[in-house]
Amino acid sequence: MLKAWPHPAMRLYVGCYANDPETLVAARTACEGDARASVVVHRHHGPTCKADCLNHLYRAVVADENEAGERYRIVILHDAEDMVDPAALVLLDKAMVSADFVQLPVVPLPQRRSPLIAGHYCDEFAESHAKSMVVRSALGHGIPGAGVGTAIGRDYLDKLDELRRGHGPFVTGSLTEDYLLGLQLARLGARGIFVRARTADGELIATRAYFPITMRAAIRQKSRWIHGIAFQGWDRLGWRGSPVAVWMQLRDRRGPMAALLLALGYLLVALYGFQLVLGWFGLLYIPPLSDELSLLLAANVIALGWRLAARALFTAREHGIAQGLLAIPRVVVSNTIAIVAARRAAFSYARSVFGREAAWEKTDHAGHPATSADRSWSKAGW
Repeated sequence: MLKAWPHPAMRLYVGCYANDPETLVAARTACEGDARASVVVHRHHGPTCKADCLNHLYRAVVADENEAGERYRIVILHDAEDMVDPAALVLLDKAMVSADFVQLPVVPLPQRRSPLIAGHYCDEFAESHAKSMVVRSALGHGIPGAGVGTAIGRDYLDKLDELRRGHGPFVTGSLTEDYLLGLQLARLGARGIFVRARTADGELIATRAYFPITMRAAIRQKSRWIHGIAFQGWDRLGWRGSPVAVWMQLRDRRGPMAALLLALGYLLVALYGFQLVLGWFGLLYIPPLSDELSLLLAANVIALGWRLAARALFTAREHGIAQGLLAIPRVVVSNTIAIVAARRAAFSYARSVFGREAAWEKTDHAGHPATSADRSWSKAGW
């Protein structure tokens, strides 16, 4: 980050824990010799949660401002595994002239060791951050933060801190404090926008990162997202706002219901396949489909084809034709992860209702590029 963003007015705050000496040494070594960077050691032993660490960084920012007698204008959030875009800081600075909250796209990188599991993140983010978030920004009804590539007007952090009675601007009890942040800011009157821009050579200005490569890690991450967005979002934010805002909340929280419908759909496909096998051997009579049911199935096949084509095209635009073609079979992987993660999230939420606090689970991020182009991003980012 320090190499990608050489701007003298930038200040970097890195949150670490006293009982994590390896990270402390790595962070201090990386920041050594650059007066713009500060390593902030959390007063509690970790791990706690991301929101708690961010609140500690916020207090360090306030202390430095009071000592210097001047305030920062913008605060940008990033995770340790992020590879920042060299053009992102200037873009965020310009965007914040007319906005209070800005979110840049996130681009998961393909990984050769996990073309299906890590690859399905490429498909989901390519479509969401080129379609859904763009439409949402145009409608102007609250931009959910991604927690990375996120810029916030400095004054609004103080407003959030006041809202939480001095406990810090970030909600420590939330498993998705970044998502909650964007919607809370919108309710405070902040103008949030999603900025999708490209450099002169056509490269998307975005935050790039390696995502989980194993099924277990992906399920853990998706479970935290579903728990935080669908269940805690309902609890903490309710259903408020204009019809468009409520519609967006419904889309955000559809994960558990979508997982249930997916599970039922796959079960019905399996049962129908079993029936066909029995019918082939003459063990079961299968009546012909009615005209109405045939029409309904045809309409569903067309809709499915449209969805698969859209996902493949969005993925191909960012990652190439090969990844775009892989996006079609990866839908099954994505759906399988969603089903298991929703079940895990539902049980976790049920336990929290009966008094057991939900644990904030940090996701392990791997880094095994699929192409030389991806490797160039790791150099540019770091």
